[in-house]
Amino acid sequence: MASIDEAVEVRESPIHGRGVFARKRFRKGAYIATFEGQPTEQDGMHVLWVLDDDDREIGIQGRNALRFLNHAAKPNSEFLGPDLHALRNIQPGQEITFHYGEAWDDID
Repeated sequence: MASIDEAVEVRESPIHGRGVFARKRFRKGAYIATFEGQPTEQDGMHVLWVLDDDDREIGIQGRNALRFLNHAAKPNSEFLGPDLHALRNIQPGQEITFHYGEAWDDID
């Protein structure tokens, strides 16, 4: 498995601020990287909320490159727990996006 630095890079995004871009090709369903950070109970700019094995919602305060993922109404990736996977083929240089959740449904 490639390291996160081999898989993605952070740079200026046409969507917003900084974004996460593929360094290599990811096929549909492929593992991209894991969102890493400290557990938190407070929401914030770089917090990812996931369900644990007991279906409890837990927050992770992002510390790696994935904290810069931008929202898209039609994303090319999704989180399965803290692991990010490609929803469709992603080419090198393409920005990787995910859907932030129901509160973002009307935002493109």
